[in-house]
Amino acid sequence: MTRHRVRVPALRGKMTLGPAETRHLHVLRLRPGDEVRVFDGQGAEARATVLELDESRAVLELGEETAGASETPFPLTLAVALLKGDKLSEVVRAATELGVARIQLLVTARADAREIGEQKLTRLRRVAQEASKQSRRAVVPDVLSPIPLGALHWTGRLFVAQPGAAQRLGDLLDWTAPVTVLTGPEGGLSDPEVAGLLERGAQSVTLGPRILRAETAPVALLGAIAAYGA
Repeated sequence: MTRHRVRVPALRGKMTLGPAETRHLHVLRLRPGDEVRVFDGQGAEARATVLELDESRAVLELGEETAGASETPFPLTLAVALLKGDKLSEVVRAATELGVARIQLLVTARADAREIGEQKLTRLRRVAQEASKQSRRAVVPDVLSPIPLGALHWTGRLFVAQPGAAQRLGDLLDWTAPVTVLTGPEGGLSDPEVAGLLERGAQSVTLGPRILRAETAPVALLGAIAAYGA
């Protein structure tokens, strides 16, 4: 069974790849006649055969569709406060592996950063794509530009990780609607921010008795969801 996976814009009979994905095929030392798996980032995946391969262009022929990694019953969104340095890259990578459908970056009162450059946003999206390949998902999560916390809108249920909360995520999660989970920055969300979210229908959940770092909390929350069999 082939282990090599390539993202394509759409699954069609014959697909021509541009320079970036063609370089990836060269790195994998593939040749005409070799088989790869192709996925469109929206959930569709299939086998394909390399027909042509030169320095800047590759042509693939579509084969039979295959099942990708299972997804959550309804879309799962991670809303996460902006973090300094390379912390967001690690969060995006882990969140992709753990099954999120999109990642919404947030500007909060205590956020480590107030904005993010287009170059870094592009890099985060590339991290999501590479993590999807590695984890054999057929979905590449959207990484959305930062918005103020007050501008966040959600469909279904929103769970906010909050120290001291009484309820556990596993006692509330029933997958009857889309799910959004939200984690704050170092120092946490402010009391008015939490109160505003709860007034709008969010529910606060505990991550246990310890105080987690801002880059650890989203991974712990998503890991809890994965552990409950989603």
